[in-house]
This record gives sequence, C-alpha cells and structure tokens, in this order.
Amino acid sequence: MLLNRRNFAKTLGVVSIGALVMPKTSLASVPALVKSKKMKLSFKPYVLEMKHTFTVAEYSRNSTPDVLTRIEYDGITGYGEASMPPYLGESIESVIKFLKKVNLEQFSDPFMLDDILAYVDSIEEGNPAAKASVDIALHDLIGKITNQPLYKLWGLDPEKTPVTSFTIGIDKPDVVLLKTKEAKGFKVLKVKLGRGNDKQMINTVREVTDVPLYVDVNQGWKDKDKALEMIYWLKEKGVMFVEQPMPKTQVDDMAWLTEHSPLPTMADEAFQRLPDIVHKIKGVYSGINIKLMKSTGLYEAHKMITVARALGMKVMVGCMTETSCGVSAASQLSPLVDWADLDGNLLIKNDPFVGMKVIDGKITLNDWPGIGIRKNSKMV
Repeated sequence: MLLNRRNFAKTLGVVSIGALVMPKTSLASVPALVKSKKMKLSFKPYVLEMKHTFTVAEYSRNSTPDVLTRIEYDGITGYGEASMPPYLGESIESVIKFLKKVNLEQFSDPFMLDDILAYVDSIEEGNPAAKASVDIALHDLIGKITNQPLYKLWGLDPEKTPVTSFTIGIDKPDVVLLKTKEAKGFKVLKVKLGRGNDKQMINTVREVTDVPLYVDVNQGWKDKDKALEMIYWLKEKGVMFVEQPMPKTQVDDMAWLTEHSPLPTMADEAFQRLPDIVHKIKGVYSGINIKLMKSTGLYEAHKMITVARALGMKVMVGCMTETSCGVSAASQLSPLVDWADLDGNLLIKNDPFVGMKVIDGKITLNDWPGIGIRKNSKMV
C-alpha cells in the first residue's frame, strides 16, 4: 500500500515538520509564481567509482550505479540523484523507467511539495531511490528560488551539526590499517563487521586510533546470545552503538538483544518508509538510521525525525555511496540528529559536485542556496 503522507502523521498525533518554514525576510526575494511556468525533469545515468573495494557482510563492490536528475524552472535548476547499492533492488534501468513516468509539467508551483511528492509516490510501488532523486532536486530548486540554504528554511542552526564518521569496510588487516590512516582527522570511525573477523577488524583499527567507533553489522550476526556477548566486548573497545546487528527478519531475537544490550541498537535495513518506524522498529531497536535513498528523500526523512523523537528513539542520518549531491542534501537535516554517517562522497573518486565539507571531523554546511552544491570544475 502506498503511503498516505497526511493521514499517517495525523494518526500518530504528530505535527509534521516536513514543510519548509519560509522566513519573512526571504519571501521578498521569491519571484512571483506565474501559472504558465512549468517544471521540466531530466536525468542521466552515472556510475560512481570507488576509491577502494567496498566490502560489507553480504557483498563487495568497486562501483555503484547512479542516476543524476535535474528539475528546471524559470531558468533555475535543482539537482538530485538516485544511488543504488545492491540491497535496495533498484538499477539504472528501473530508475530511468520510473522517472520517464514522472510528469512535473502538470504543476506550476514547485512549492506545492505535499501534492507533488504525493503524486510521485503514487505512480508506482517501491522505487525509493528514484523518488528521492526527484525530491532532492525539488528541494534544491526551492532553496535556489528563495536564495536560501535548506537548513535556514527549516529554521536550523548550522553550528549544531554533529561530527560524521568515516567508514572502514571489511578487508585484510593491511588494507584496514591503510584505510584507517586515510581517515586521519575524523573524530569517529564506522567499522563494518559481520563476516567472522569482527574482533580482528576492531583490534586492527585500534592499532592506529583510539577515536570512538560506530559498528555496522549489516545483518551479519544470526545468534542473539553470541551477538550480546560481542556487544559487551565492543563496548569495552570504545564502540558507541551497533547498527543492524541481526537479520531484519529475526524480529523477536532483535527485540531481545535491544532489551539486554549495553549499547543502543540502530535499525537500517529493517525499515525504509515512515510507517515502518511504528510498525517495525518501535520496541525492537533503540533508534533509526535515516537514508534519503530508502526514505524517498528529504520530505519524508524530515517527518521520520519527528516521529522517532516522539517515540523516544535515537536518530542517525546516513547515506549510501553517493555524490556530494545526496550527501549535502542529507547534511541539511544533520542539526536535528544524534549521530551522522555522511561520508559516501568521500568514498568515490569521480564526484561531479562539491558541497558539504568535513572540517576537523565535523559536518560543515555552506551558505549556498538549496542543498548547498555546485558543479565540480574538475569533472566538467
């Protein structure tokens, strides 16, 4: 069943914060919206090339398929993207097939976010990354029309951004050491586990650094008792939380593990859309890892934060392997979260954009309008 955005928020009794807050000072700069103006969506395939082979519990890869999108309106262009790691089940072909069905020319006002994105969501089930690519481009467009960064339109303080982790994929000890050394300057690292060499991975990282760690098991642990024992060991090694420790299908085991765990457990693969937080995550995990590519974009991700907070959950914002487009878009939400893992653009070597920077380990937002990106002159 497709998500009814309005009704779900009403059912929970939670006020949506997904709508943009338009400051009076910026409204004066918004051009008059003429009914004859139309939005034009365009897109093209792109392949993200990894700096290193990226290995998690379930697979390895050297590249990630991607589709770059543009929405043009009255001479202004908003940018978006769809990044598709294997577990999402999308492909360049499926994203392009979906985007060909999207007709934005029927809307004359890009600020009608609820109507536009409800229409996009209703076209077909699934396709979260494809839908996110439209959502991100639309938010970028709105920010550029108002000449304001999204965080300002949401009323957020850019000084309240968290530090972001840098991800260390599963690999041989010598490569893990190399990757960890490359992460110099980061205040926290995210270590991938789940392939049977977990203690070796952590001990190898600890040879190089004593910064706090996040760990992501990507559903790699199957036995709850062994998982709990491992979490106690990880706590002694300076780990702050454990992301998706067990398969999403082992709901009862996962709820037991969360109840007994000395560290928070964060859901990733176990949920995608807004209703999942109540129906799948509440009482099973300590918190959620929001990613734009699985949540259909910024509009729904913003609402997810409200719902999770209302339920007393921890909130993390993460990313797939993405360009600076997707990562910078997610970064606009970062002042609202507890933890961030926004390094996807740093793992690739052919980023077509520049945007959010990591300075002294901290997410640092610029004051560029929209999602805060520009074309990378080195890639043009």
